[in-house]
Amino acid sequence: MKKNAVMIALLTGVLAGPPAALAACRTGSAESAPALAPAPDDSLQTGIALFQQGEYAKAEAALRQATGPDASAYLAASLAKQKKYAEAEAPARAAVEANPTNEIAVAALGAALVGQATPAKFDEAIEKMSEAIKRKPDLAYAYFWRGQAYYGKKKADRMVADFETFLKLAPKSPEAPIVRQLLSSLG
Repeated sequence: MKKNAVMIALLTGVLAGPPAALAACRTGSAESAPALAPAPDDSLQTGIALFQQGEYAKAEAALRQATGPDASAYLAASLAKQKKYAEAEAPARAAVEANPTNEIAVAALGAALVGQATPAKFDEAIEKMSEAIKRKPDLAYAYFWRGQAYYGKKKADRMVADFETFLKLAPKSPEAPIVRQLLSSLG
């Protein structure tokens, strides 16, 4: 974790835009100046690529430089993957508000709410995931996170139904083996 914090601090320093540009102008050499901050679109694409590679702390750093609903969705997902659930909630809500059927945003909101593991957050996760399912019934991770919320509320019958639907929609997902194992242990 300390290594990630050092890397984020290093990236933050390197991504300081205007001073780097001034240094390059003064010296006449871009080589002696730190790299310029990537444009917001570049930060978004870099953040998404890092997220897909499992580099969640680095993705977070890049996505904080980007704007828009996709940036919010992937930022929330990166935070949730790092178990920063409370911090992930606001960008996930913003992304879902902008696009209620964005799979990354819906999954990030589910993870953020369920990850906080309180009865009120479980209830809210059930409500928000149900809304997403009504809008787009094939959102696999909406079923996954609603199932997790039902698990937290000890409503096994509803959890089983959601997990079975999740497996039908995403049989090759990384979570599928764990969900199958859980379902087989129940009965």
